[in-house]
Amino acid sequence: MPILDADYSRVDYEEMAKAIGLKSKHIPILIANFIEESVSILNALEENIVSRDYEKIRSSAHEIKGSAGNLKFNEVYDMAKEMEFSAAKQDMDFEYEDYFDAIKSAIGTISL
Repeated sequence: MPILDADYSRVDYEEMAKAIGLKSKHIPILIANFIEESVSILNALEENIVSRDYEKIRSSAHEIKGSAGNLKFNEVYDMAKEMEFSAAKQDMDFEYEDYFDAIKSAIGTISL
């Protein structure tokens, strides 16, 4: 799977709310929580990639995947899923750094 270039700078709250079954007034709160939680997860993920701690990479990627999937940030979900599965297999050839950079960049485009 290619690394995806995702831009979430124009999230439609109404569309997102409809997709996940909530009222649009709740979306900014969920997005703010996602952004806030992602900071610590990404910091840990980066450290784990450097040390090649595959179990911790898998766990962090799983956390990002779940949160991104819940909010329908599908590109982040897909990239995190690939990273999670590769780490579970301890795939030394997987491009963890590139996927990390793409995930971090995509999350960085999210605005309220």
